[in-house]
Amino acid sequence: MDFFARDYFEACRAPVFAEVDRIIRRWTSADRHTYGLMTDYVSRRAKGLRPGLCIAVCRALGGSLEEVTPSAAVIELFHNAFLIHDDIEDGSEERRGGPALHQSYGTPIALNIGDGLLALSLRPLLENTERLGLSRTLQILEIVVQMVTESFEGQALELRWIEESQWDLDDAHYEEMVRKKTCRYSFVSPAEIGAVVAKADLSIRRKLSGFMYSLGLAFQIQDDLLNLSDDTGAYGTEKNGALWEGKRTLMLLHAIREATAEERAKAQEILGLRRPGGNSQQSAVEQFGAMVESLCCEQIIDRETAQTISTHIEKSNLAKVNQEKQLHDVEYLRHLITKYDGIEYGQKIATKHANDARRQWQTIESEMEQSIHTKFIAGLTDFVVERRH
Repeated sequence: MDFFARDYFEACRAPVFAEVDRIIRRWTSADRHTYGLMTDYVSRRAKGLRPGLCIAVCRALGGSLEEVTPSAAVIELFHNAFLIHDDIEDGSEERRGGPALHQSYGTPIALNIGDGLLALSLRPLLENTERLGLSRTLQILEIVVQMVTESFEGQALELRWIEESQWDLDDAHYEEMVRKKTCRYSFVSPAEIGAVVAKADLSIRRKLSGFMYSLGLAFQIQDDLLNLSDDTGAYGTEKNGALWEGKRTLMLLHAIREATAEERAKAQEILGLRRPGGNSQQSAVEQFGAMVESLCCEQIIDRETAQTISTHIEKSNLAKVNQEKQLHDVEYLRHLITKYDGIEYGQKIATKHANDARRQWQTIESEMEQSIHTKFIAGLTDFVVERRH
């Protein structure tokens, strides 16, 4: 990240995170321990991308920091709730340089903290009526509803691909998922909210949305590329985590399309295995096996029947649930990506979307007064493809 972008994000963090702290302290009666968990991800090293975008767009269009800060803080609350839930769904081990919340405190507590952050995000949106009036408040609520809905749809799409072992996917499938999951809540919605607070015309808001979609696509591809990087210290997230999780990234999809039939079959077999650490599916198989053994010991079923059941499980797809990816499996997937120039392919597509964003920005910039805020937004086209975390 260049120094200017980093400094701008950092300047936005102070008012936003002070507002997040105020929201949590004011609207929850949780004990100190629970409060600390609610602020755990918020307090870790992070860019503050989403609230920074919201503030930048608002200020670039003539809006005030005081009016936009509560809505920017709500975006950050949603983001941290999504991260907690995503980490659970993906079985992630790390987040922002530390253990994922569910790894430290267990899934039930982490789920509850994520739910709590979502609940706390509602009241500040209602309080906007006092700051912004009813019209702008309702417009922001509509944007948030769309953001949450599309984020859910994008996540559901990705989880379904993994659940159903779908690999016959092209770039258009990947980009459809990213538009819903990343673009909408990380770029488009923050920009739309900032524009509404600033009372911007609908025409400029539509142009900004197109610009942000292109930025979001470039950003997510670069994020997936960083996940494959050896520089995990800067990235702050588990190296090759997407491969362990079986994520359908642009680079992996490209490699599988280009691979030989034998390589493709082996890759898909590996990707059908669960990541170490397991989930409820593994425990269910283990529990069923223990139950069969217990029934045999209690002479409810005989040993021959128990053995028949165990053999059936071993031959069925359920047996695969007990198999875990190993390091050499993930290294094989990484080898395929390298062999078929997946990294270069991802960089090419990310650059294409960044260039699309540059062209779109040229049609928007002339309608804005030059300021530090417009300079920051213009620089995002380089930031999304050049950043290292």
